[in-house]
Amino acid sequence: MQPNPEPIHVARRPLDLEDYIDIVRRHRGWIFGPVFLALVTAVVVAYAWPDTYISTAVIRVVPPQIPERLVPSNVNAEIDQRINSMSQAILSRNTLSGMIQTYNLYPSERQRMPMEDVVENMRKNIRVGRALGDFRTRSGSVSAFSVSFSYPDRMIAQRVTSELVTRFIDENVRTRSSQSVLTTQFLRDQFEQAKRELDAVEQRLSEFRAKNFGRLPEQVETNLQQMSVLETRLSTIQSALSRSANEKLLLEAQVQTLNSQLSRLQGPPPEVAAALPVRNERIEQLERDIERLRMALSGLRERYRESHPDVQRLESQLNVLLAARDKLVAEEKAKPPAERASHRPDPSAAREAAAIQAAIAKTQSLIQVQELESANLVRERERVEKSIAEIRDRLQISPVNDSEYSRLVQDRNLARMRYDELDRKRNQSELASDLENQRAGETLELLDPASLPQSPSAPNRARIILVGLMAGLVLGVGLAFTLEVKDTSLKNLKDVRAYTKLSVLASVPLLENDLLVRRRRRVAWLVWSGVGFLGAVIMAASVVLYHMKRS
Repeated sequence: MQPNPEPIHVARRPLDLEDYIDIVRRHRGWIFGPVFLALVTAVVVAYAWPDTYISTAVIRVVPPQIPERLVPSNVNAEIDQRINSMSQAILSRNTLSGMIQTYNLYPSERQRMPMEDVVENMRKNIRVGRALGDFRTRSGSVSAFSVSFSYPDRMIAQRVTSELVTRFIDENVRTRSSQSVLTTQFLRDQFEQAKRELDAVEQRLSEFRAKNFGRLPEQVETNLQQMSVLETRLSTIQSALSRSANEKLLLEAQVQTLNSQLSRLQGPPPEVAAALPVRNERIEQLERDIERLRMALSGLRERYRESHPDVQRLESQLNVLLAARDKLVAEEKAKPPAERASHRPDPSAAREAAAIQAAIAKTQSLIQVQELESANLVRERERVEKSIAEIRDRLQISPVNDSEYSRLVQDRNLARMRYDELDRKRNQSELASDLENQRAGETLELLDPASLPQSPSAPNRARIILVGLMAGLVLGVGLAFTLEVKDTSLKNLKDVRAYTKLSVLASVPLLENDLLVRRRRRVAWLVWSGVGFLGAVIMAASVVLYHMKRS
């Protein structure tokens, strides 16, 4: 027995358009059969699928009628959060099961499914979302939202949507009122508690002040301020006394100078005048000027230092006058005795002496005034020193329980701040509650009522049929491709030339019995006609049943 020869693998030749047409002609039954079957199936599924109608309503969020800067709202949650909260309350099991019983929803599902599953199906058919962009505010938060419900019966869908809208509006009013009342009650309780705490702290602080009167920290500060003022006053009095003493010394020096001038004007006694040398009138004038400058210089030195410009200026003037006097005295002494001027009484000496006596009397009166002023200042200084000593004695007693008093004052201030803050918030909350009770706050308003759908939103029958045709075509082409790949026979002259590498001289056509060919064609036509008729009947029946149910 000879072994089987190894199979020879030959690469297939590239196909052209004529080859593809031949493939479609050979396997047309495998291509169009699945397409027709998919068409019938898609039509039956599309028209057997029950219609679903969606009813939609739009609810608008109406802002408060009174500006929020005047009456802040107690409800600070964003509208998105409140819509989600209201949706959870409205789409709860109790609410939806009541609506199912009221409107007799999902009768077939209730017979074969538990109520929890039916409620879950209804919850999936309800949509709560944002409305169109025209209803959005500048800040991005919605000012309108939509509520929709899908159901096979369009009338029931509209009624259920209206019921949902009503529940949303009522739930918003109830939620805002309850939140405002709870907020107001909470702030009122906190305010009463803060008031009790403030009264207790005020009572403890009053008792502490009464018990430790005179030794409190704020009284120590007051005493320090008073002592500072008195010390400033004492320093002022000391300065005034020093000035008065200096002025008195100046006046006394002035009196001495005037007395000396008066003595010179009146002249020496007769027995002394004979022994004195004869004086020149010019020298006597210089003597008077020198004495006047010395008196002024003495007064300036008592008030200023030697480096002061006025002191230096008077010293330079005095030196000039001294030099001039010494020069005249030397010239007078150098003259012979016969040429020296004799001592004669000056006619103006009497007038000058009278003026000097008047100045002496005036200066002595000023000295008396300074003495009286100094006495008053001394009495004032004694009084101030006594007051300072009293305050110093009070300050020697240190404040008692300084830390405890500071703690009480701090507790009182904190309690007062908390009391005032809660009072302000309580008043605002009461105004906000009144605003909600009068329906002047943020409310929900029906913008578009529940629509009555005219055409079903699902299913999309054209799309289902088109998808079925595409699926059948893909299946048919796949079957034809599979059969073509498995068939390794030579189909035409192109295959013979490509795989045998030989020239074809002639071809013999396939000769078949005409009777058998006609019979095979007749059977194929009958089969395809029957299948087509049956498919058309099925599709027509599906369409008729759909319209009968709809009507």
